[in-house]
Amino acid sequence: MKNIRVALFGVGAVGALIAKHLLEKQGIDIVAAIDTDPQKLSRDLGEVLHLETRTGITLTDNAAEVLKKTRPDIVVHATSSYLKQTFPQIVALVKQNVNVVSTCEELSYPYLSEPKLAQELDVLARKHDVTVLGTGINPGFLMDTLVITLTAPCTRIDRIEATRIMNAATRRVPFQKKIGAGLTVEEFNTKIKNKQITGHVGLEQSIAMIANALAWKLDRITVEPARPVIAKKPTASKDIQVPAGKVAGLRQTARATIGDKEAITLHFGAYIGAEQEYDAVTIQGNPNVAQKIQPCIHGDAGTVAMIVNAIPRVINAPAGLLTMKDLPVPHATPEDARKYLSTE
Repeated sequence: MKNIRVALFGVGAVGALIAKHLLEKQGIDIVAAIDTDPQKLSRDLGEVLHLETRTGITLTDNAAEVLKKTRPDIVVHATSSYLKQTFPQIVALVKQNVNVVSTCEELSYPYLSEPKLAQELDVLARKHDVTVLGTGINPGFLMDTLVITLTAPCTRIDRIEATRIMNAATRRVPFQKKIGAGLTVEEFNTKIKNKQITGHVGLEQSIAMIANALAWKLDRITVEPARPVIAKKPTASKDIQVPAGKVAGLRQTARATIGDKEAITLHFGAYIGAEQEYDAVTIQGNPNVAQKIQPCIHGDAGTVAMIVNAIPRVINAPAGLLTMKDLPVPHATPEDARKYLSTE
């Protein structure tokens, strides 16, 4: 039984974490690594990942050439949150007849924000007999796939609410800066205005995936602007000091309505010094469902797991652009990755 052949596209902060896990994963071989950063090109993957050993995989920016040479079963794609930016990259991969699993948040349910691109990608994937999936911990699981799964024992659903609160002090520094930790309120608002801080990407995609699974026709999805969380007392992470009165992070809410009724509400909060970390889902209906995971699932570790655990499912899946709701119930793949491939 041959190992699953994996190519990497994007070896940044998240891509590097995925790569390190894949190097340890039984039944998987990394056969290529692609990146557009000039400082990474022509270097061994082990060096880029700051490992003590070389891997024999040299980073390149020529995706077509290296994919033709190595013929991977799947590409793990981790470059951007937005489909308009990743679309040309994913199209190039699909044209090489290779499956793709991506961390792109908008790709988790692209039919909402980029319906034309989603349709084009679905047609192209079917033409080349490959599968494309966007996933991660959120979007991809906590605020959509998990929510959908928790509706299974309900005969009636009136309203859904999901909340994710994270202590950003436990996350990497780029994430802490991305949420504005350490800024003044004026600096935070300026960066929001200039789109240097975007808030959480994926809330509207999660809402749309839930609604589609339940066959709900939504009248409106509203994503409120990210709001600063102001530190009431001095707090800090290992790398960022947040005096009282400065920004510790952000909160954001998205709402979906049917008529004049609020049907789905998602709350996201990430800030240094959060006293409680949790992921919670509340379903009002028959019966009511109240689920809480505390502390919250770590974002980086969860994203790595979601991507790697999805690899056999994407390879097994029918061709086309799929979402998490289109695949079998997700689960861990702790054994040899080849054991989870279909033998049919």
